[in-house]
Amino acid sequence: MKDRISIVVMVDAVGALSDRTLHNGNLSLVDDSPAGSRLQGTPDLITAVVPGQVVQWTPIHVDVQTPVEIQAIEFLSGGAVPLTADQAVPPHPVEPPAPAPGAVPTTGADAMASNGYENHDLLVWEGVVPYDMTPGVPYRYRLSLRLHEGPNSVLHIDSPALLRV
Repeated sequence: MKDRISIVVMVDAVGALSDRTLHNGNLSLVDDSPAGSRLQGTPDLITAVVPGQVVQWTPIHVDVQTPVEIQAIEFLSGGAVPLTADQAVPPHPVEPPAPAPGAVPTTGADAMASNGYENHDLLVWEGVVPYDMTPGVPYRYRLSLRLHEGPNSVLHIDSPALLRV
C-alpha cells in the first residue's frame, strides 16, 4: 500500500466567488488512492485510506487570476454512520467516537498564513491517518478555502470524507 495519498483540490475560484458556493461545478476533488475511493471528481469525494498513511491536500486554481489556498481542514463531530450497502453518501457529517484525525500545514506553520510548505506557490496540508479510525465509517471534514482577499473570500464544504478500508 502507498505511504502517501494525494488529494488534489481543483477550484474554479471565479465561479465559486460569483456563485458564493463551492458546489455547481466550482470544486472538484480527486485522489490517487489505490484502495478504491468513491465519487472522484466531485465535492463529495470519499478517500480510501489505511492507518499510518499520510494524506496530503493540494489546492489548484483553474483560472490564473485568483489564487486559492486551504485555510483549514476540520474533522466534523456527529454520530458515526457507516456507508450503506449501495455505498451512498451519508446524509450528514459524521465522525468516530475516538479523537478525530487532524490535518496541519506540513511545516507546522500558521494555517492562516502562506508560510507553509511551498509547492508552486501553494500551501500544501497533510495529516497522518490514525490507527483508531473505525473501518467502513466515513470521517467527514470541513474543507475551508481562501479565494483571493476580502471579507467574503473564504468558502467551505462539509461533504468530503476519509474512509478506512
